[in-house]
Amino acid sequence: MAERAVTVSDSGLVQRVMSVVSSVGGYMDPTLRWFWIPSWLPSWCPTSSLQLQAAEDRMLLFVESTFSKQYIPIANGNQLWTLTFCSDRVKDRTPMVLLHGFGGGVGLWAQNLDALSQRRPIWAVDLLGFGRSSRPRFCTDAQGAEDQFVESIEQWRAEVGLDSMILLGHNLGGYLAASYAIRYPSRVKYMVLVEPWGFPEPPDTAEADRPIPLWIKALGAMFTPFNPLAALRLVGPLGPMLVQTLRPDFKRKFCSMFSDNTASEYIYHLNVQPPSGETAFKNMTNSFGWATRPMLQRMDQLQPEIPVALIYGSRSSIDSSAASSIRESRPHSDVVITTIRGAGHYVYADQPEDFNLAVLQLCDHVD
Repeated sequence: MAERAVTVSDSGLVQRVMSVVSSVGGYMDPTLRWFWIPSWLPSWCPTSSLQLQAAEDRMLLFVESTFSKQYIPIANGNQLWTLTFCSDRVKDRTPMVLLHGFGGGVGLWAQNLDALSQRRPIWAVDLLGFGRSSRPRFCTDAQGAEDQFVESIEQWRAEVGLDSMILLGHNLGGYLAASYAIRYPSRVKYMVLVEPWGFPEPPDTAEADRPIPLWIKALGAMFTPFNPLAALRLVGPLGPMLVQTLRPDFKRKFCSMFSDNTASEYIYHLNVQPPSGETAFKNMTNSFGWATRPMLQRMDQLQPEIPVALIYGSRSSIDSSAASSIRESRPHSDVVITTIRGAGHYVYADQPEDFNLAVLQLCDHVD
């Protein structure tokens, strides 16, 4: 009886903490997100748009192919930062559009651009709210934020004049590629999803054998008001060292190009700018990082004639079961699943040569 009393007491305490945090969060959320963090924290951080530009330039220093860089205007005065590779030899082939993942930017494709652009035109885009693209306010609900992302891609496509394309998206970019293909099927000839985020449905948290501890629920409630990378901005001048310490793998991923911290510095400058796309991503997730609107629930809306390729790293912690679900749900469609040995979540950087070859082979039949 005494043991039960303690349990009930602890539960009530945690619930009261969660209630208080939730109430405070209701006030803190708009305040922190749109005033405190965007307004003065970047100035506390050793960064600027010029430093981000310089970091990107260093990332692209060893790209040998000729390319152009420009801002593409879209609606509401926004712009999407774009790299274009289009030699005369491949200009008549279907272009491939690269969509990076959460917290990424065009510079992360540095080890892929030369190889991919030998076969077809390549367009690499900083998603709205990320990289060097405009960082507007997004809708606070999941569908509204997703719609803004998708419509920005369509406005970009119309502005650059692409009739159709191969869409290759990593992580969040894979989720948005699928959403775009569902809405604008006539514009997508082939879709390559690289370690896509947001496809599986959240696990059933009500399962008796897998209950979520109350302390985890309390922590989830406590951190709900904050953006995913808020801590990186909060530590100010310590941020670059924090990235190098917590993510030393980024230096290793690009060690064939750089012997210094170029890649880590680029990651830092990408993610301490005002958190526009980051906030949108947060609004598209639940407390534990699962998509509020899982893409698997909508894959039956994708036109069956659009081929889909899924690429995973053999050492990734991402659940690849969504790939099998997609193949099972599309029995009359072309669905290919490829695993890159020795690669983690950042497949294209972990094993760039194998990744480039796999993508080229997958897309060869498009033209």
